[in-house]
Amino acid sequence: MRTLPVLIVDAANVVGSVPDGWWRDRRGATMRLRDRLAEREGSEEVILVVEGAARDVESVPGVRVESAPGSGDDLIVELAAAYADRPCTVVTADRALRERVQAYGAECVGPRTVRPA
Repeated sequence: MRTLPVLIVDAANVVGSVPDGWWRDRRGATMRLRDRLAEREGSEEVILVVEGAARDVESVPGVRVESAPGSGDDLIVELAAAYADRPCTVVTADRALRERVQAYGAECVGPRTVRPA
């Protein structure tokens, strides 16, 4: 049985990486990101971690949304640890978060890999 790689996306960090007015509608901006992720071509399990005003964004086919009860960063670290036995990539520009997930063997890439600049 082949195990799919995991892509964990820090929604708040990716949405906040482009000053396009996302702060007026955080939930809507997160839903647009989720929908873009669902359109990606690829054979990976996609997990979008949401927090704050975006906590009620729901999963769609191709993207599992995980709502952080507290810190989104802490949930991302928990997920990276849980998937340490699989190829795992975390999408974030947060340096401290990158260091934390790399301790579990996760690769890190920046927001532009999933969102146009």
